Amino acid sequence: MKLFDVYPLFDIEPVKAQGSWLWDKAGQKYLDLYGGHAVISIGHSHPHYVKKMEEQLEKIAFYSNSVKIKVQEELAEKLGELSGYQTYNLFFCNSGAEANENALKLASFHNGRKKIIAFEKSFHGRTSLAVAATNDKSIQAPVNSEHNIVFVPLNDADAFKKAMGEVCAVIIEGIQGVAGIQVPNNDFLKLIREECTKNGAVMILDEVQSGYGRSGKFFAHSFADCRPDIITIAKGMGNGFPVAGLLISPEIPSKHGMLGTTFGGNYLACAAGIAVLDVIKDEKLMHNATAIGNYLIEKMKTIKGVKEVRGKGLMIGIELEFNATQVRGDLVFKHHIFTGSASNKNTIRLLPPLNISKSEADIFLEGFSTVLKSHLQTVA
Repeated sequence: MKLFDVYPLFDIEPVKAQGSWLWDKAGQKYLDLYGGHAVISIGHSHPHYVKKMEEQLEKIAFYSNSVKIKVQEELAEKLGELSGYQTYNLFFCNSGAEANENALKLASFHNGRKKIIAFEKSFHGRTSLAVAATNDKSIQAPVNSEHNIVFVPLNDADAFKKAMGEVCAVIIEGIQGVAGIQVPNNDFLKLIREECTKNGAVMILDEVQSGYGRSGKFFAHSFADCRPDIITIAKGMGNGFPVAGLLISPEIPSKHGMLGTTFGGNYLACAAGIAVLDVIKDEKLMHNATAIGNYLIEKMKTIKGVKEVRGKGLMIGIELEFNATQVRGDLVFKHHIFTGSASNKNTIRLLPPLNISKSEADIFLEGFSTVLKSHLQTVA
């Protein structure tokens, strides 16, 4: 049997990882500034993380949600404290797509409506809301018939207000990732909050990629000082172990049978989640994300060939004046640095571990500058 071929792959096989670094089977060392779509939040093989997982494996790895699981309560308590959402409730699942689908279901249960407002070029996992994630119409996800989905331009207040009315929910990313790091205006997020409150709609913040300290705050929407009704989380939550969830306002009541999951909130997932929160807090990684992120952004703005640098903290989009595919390839194969792509082919994404050091940032800046200089000389 062969693997279903849906991913373009580099011919590189990692066999070891530590901190911000990977090693392939030939012993070549790579600087990882992508971390599997922002999954690696506290660095590969962090000792506290490995210890927590090993300790949990020695006890029990899995049981479903038909019994009381104490580590779920511990994770919920620590998450509430670090995020500032102590009064919200937590539902566990396994992935960002699952979190967002459950958020839409929950919103519809709450107000009985079906119309969803999302934003152009958004990406909410492989869900019915993924239609704007790719220009290839042959692989766009079909619209889920359960919902009437309307896409409006990001940060367009007039278009958004025209689309409002008897809406079930408005879902927006804290920072658009796949679109190449597009940041919602603070005033726009506040407007969404106001309109949702006025119209009885549920405001859903997709923080799957932009959450867990990546922006320099625990959630990217916190820069706007607004509180959504539901927040979806995943990726950096488990540092590589599949775990996700919904933070749900106490204004949305729960009842037995409303939502369900087999694997969500299992013992190992919770151990991973607890370890991540411990490290983010104890090592002050949100402060590091701000410091190193600002350093990278300011330095890259001065490099010839860079059209624009967008983002907050360590969620950064570098838009070039030309297609970035060759630049990414040269970074990997000539300088041994992993970066990410975006639906905008001119954009490179940086989503490194939150504990990346300044010296590691400098390694990237040197390699990036060299590649761009060489590319510009070639096309001149």
